[in-house]
Amino acid sequence: MAAAVALAPGALGPLQAGRARLVAVCSARLGPGLRLPGSLAGRQVGRAIWAQGWAPAATGPAPKRGYSSEAKTEDELRVRHLEEENRGIVVLGINRAYGKNSLSKNLIKMLSKAVDALKSDKKVRTVIIRSEVPGIFCAANLPVPTIAAIDGLALGGGLELALACDIRVAASSAKMGLVETKLAIIPGGGGTQRLPRAIGMSLAKELIFSARVLDGQEAKGVGLVSHVLEQNQEGDAAYRKALDLAREFLPQGPVAMRVAKLAINQGMEVDLVTGLAIEEACYAQIIPTKDRLEGLLAFKEKRPPRYKGE
Repeated sequence: MAAAVALAPGALGPLQAGRARLVAVCSARLGPGLRLPGSLAGRQVGRAIWAQGWAPAATGPAPKRGYSSEAKTEDELRVRHLEEENRGIVVLGINRAYGKNSLSKNLIKMLSKAVDALKSDKKVRTVIIRSEVPGIFCAANLPVPTIAAIDGLALGGGLELALACDIRVAASSAKMGLVETKLAIIPGGGGTQRLPRAIGMSLAKELIFSARVLDGQEAKGVGLVSHVLEQNQEGDAAYRKALDLAREFLPQGPVAMRVAKLAINQGMEVDLVTGLAIEEACYAQIIPTKDRLEGLLAFKEKRPPRYKGE
């Protein structure tokens, strides 16, 4: 099956027509040290359309267990690297209560700095973005999976930030909506582009035109979130589900995760022929990795693989 999915360089057949367009369409780097194979012009792919992420505020205190000492602690942004069985998971906590997690210049600067550091950290496997301000949601341009945990309000810019994540989970009591038309403006943080891609054009127009606010169950019904859960007493049901998902991702090959994300993100923006060429280019990056060889060896020896992101 792998051979059918990953065409050998030079054996694209009908994909040849898409090659000339590939470099122009892929306007981003594949990731640290990754390049297109020689058959695809030998050029570095342009800037990748990495998905962005942000997370909601819990309606109760954030759980402390599983956290290490804070790698970085600022007044408005807290970056926590989880330990033990959660090693590789990073939680970005937005803590701007007095501004209801609105994006100040200082917060944006701090986020940008944190994201730049996480991009180059091979030990990071998944990022969960959440708010540490009870009941408010309001994250990050990363090559690794990002999960928005919506435990409270995600209105306007808050929902736009969640839409930039790879995966969204919400509590049933959460409230989500692009409500800008009530203020005689339009969503200006990607909402008019990402919402139609997430739930379809017609329904996206209906929600934006009406400024409708959805709860968690309604959001799940239209495909806006992947999972919905009853809120718990701590107010962090969505965060806990996000943590469960992140744990599922941890055992997988880290290079493969990054490249799979790139292939999906880039491929969704182009026609199928060009998308298959992008997939071929991305698949070629996995072949020479040490992780791939480790995966095969671990399978042969019937043991868990020990991936190093190389």
